[in-house]
Amino acid sequence: MKLRLALTSLATILAAAFGASAVRAGDKPAAKPYLLTACVVSGEKLDSMGKPYVHNHEGIEVRFCCKNCLKDFNKDPGKYVKMVKDAQPKKK
Repeated sequence: MKLRLALTSLATILAAAFGASAVRAGDKPAAKPYLLTACVVSGEKLDSMGKPYVHNHEGIEVRFCCKNCLKDFNKDPGKYVKMVKDAQPKKK
């Protein structure tokens, strides 16, 4: 227990010294914010039918206004994934 506390303290001090935040074991990095406010399939506002339906397509999060939109998404996922990717900020 003392060793764990000492290592955690050391990690915090080192992170502060190098301008980074300490990450403990089991912590997840911050997720990228989802920037679209409308369903990529229907164009409806994401919360128009309750909580948005979230789908992970090959590591890319896609949100729909409802689960029914997933059927249309699956007909041409590339089209809709491109819309999500285009909404992300461009890397400098």
